Amino acid sequence: MGLESLWSLVSFAAISIIFFQIITYTYNIYFHPLKDYPGPYHAAASHIPLVYHILRGNPVFWTRDIHDEYDSDVVRVAPNELSYRDARAWKDIYGHRKSGEQTIKKSPQFYEPPFEETPNLVLANDETHSRMRRIFSNAFSDRALKQQEPLFLEHVDKLISVLRKSIETDPDEKFDMVKMYNYTTFDLMGDLTFGEGLHLLDGNKEMREWMAGILNSMIFGAILQSIRYFPMVEKLLMNCIPQSLHDKRLRHQRHSNERVDKRLKKESTKPDIWNLILKQDEASGLSLAEMYSNADLFMLAGTETTATLLSGVTFYLLKNPDKLKLLTDELRTKCKADGDLTLENLAQLKYMHACLEEGLRMYPPVPNGLVRTVPPGGAEICGQYVPPKTNIYASHYCTYRNSKNFRDPYEFIPERWTSPEYDSDIKSALAPFSIGPRNCLGQNLAYHQMRVILAKTLWHFDLSLCSESENWADQKTFILWSKGPLMCKLKPRSTLK
Repeated sequence: MGLESLWSLVSFAAISIIFFQIITYTYNIYFHPLKDYPGPYHAAASHIPLVYHILRGNPVFWTRDIHDEYDSDVVRVAPNELSYRDARAWKDIYGHRKSGEQTIKKSPQFYEPPFEETPNLVLANDETHSRMRRIFSNAFSDRALKQQEPLFLEHVDKLISVLRKSIETDPDEKFDMVKMYNYTTFDLMGDLTFGEGLHLLDGNKEMREWMAGILNSMIFGAILQSIRYFPMVEKLLMNCIPQSLHDKRLRHQRHSNERVDKRLKKESTKPDIWNLILKQDEASGLSLAEMYSNADLFMLAGTETTATLLSGVTFYLLKNPDKLKLLTDELRTKCKADGDLTLENLAQLKYMHACLEEGLRMYPPVPNGLVRTVPPGGAEICGQYVPPKTNIYASHYCTYRNSKNFRDPYEFIPERWTSPEYDSDIKSALAPFSIGPRNCLGQNLAYHQMRVILAKTLWHFDLSLCSESENWADQKTFILWSKGPLMCKLKPRSTLK
């Protein structure tokens, strides 16, 4: 083939691709089944705008702006994707379906395990998920949590001890509370998941590097999510992911698997997760590979999200000293001694619960929406028919910043959960743990962790925000929040009983 013929072939191919794209964009904008939904033309035409914002770390802010610009509780953010901020969307998308209605399932586009890995509770299909959930539910029951209370207190008391010793050495020391909360939740979940703490609070360098690797894996997740919008070239794009990200992922998996093996070989009477589930006959249906994949999940879902909420609520309390005083007064009045800070007692503190709920609203640990796909028969969402195969989700961040759901949505106001003044708020719009058959299995565990860690910190210390963290909440999101240091000064209470 001569040079002229080759050039003609390349030109024809380029023109064909351009023509195909023009036809595709025209169809998506003017003829697609979602053409009547509000949203920008460029987002309706192509996935590129959404992927651009995912990789930049600002998809939730971009989506919020689209909702606000079009003043609509449902907007089209991609050719085949709708975002909702209507409180009814939680039940319509994620809730239990009525008899005869088709289930709105997780989108396989976003929830297929990468690299043919064994699916965990989150990634499993409905049948496997139901089986796993039955097995694990005992380990997350109220009865199990009561048995696990000594483990909770052991690790949180360690946090208090480490903070106190550091202050005694240097009264002017600044603490990054993001790290301190993460060290605590990882140590605690390590004990629950592997039968022994990880000793991050003791300064274990290897474990701290492992923790950092788990948190950095969210960037890999955002890249994977973006690639899956282009299935025709997915394999090619997967090969473009830096080898260093693959290595970190494999190193984390290997480390987690080794710890599961070690725990299974060890005789233990601790009320940890494996001790509670291995007593069940049903546990025989849990393969070793499924134990590996779920241990991996627990070490992310049971740590990072809890530490994220604690960081967020600490920041907003410090930015609102009047709210912080109300909470510390409640804690120190109702709990006269450290020994009164039990799981049962803390669950009765109304203002603490209100602060945690408001923290979840202002700073949801998972700010994005959890994607579902409309079944073949279509579905009615928020009173409107949605055609089959549409990707849909309720966006946590957008829903919680919707003034139709919450009055003064950008203000941290715990009183909205306790005062009749905010009765107009649609409280059901808050669903940080989702709802329905796929809701978070560990939400009770999360609430207990959040209560006891925050309560002990505020009961023992007076906190102040350092100037360098004044704008801490201005963050990007890569599936989860990309948090910088939350620098605080801590001063021990002058009198402790």
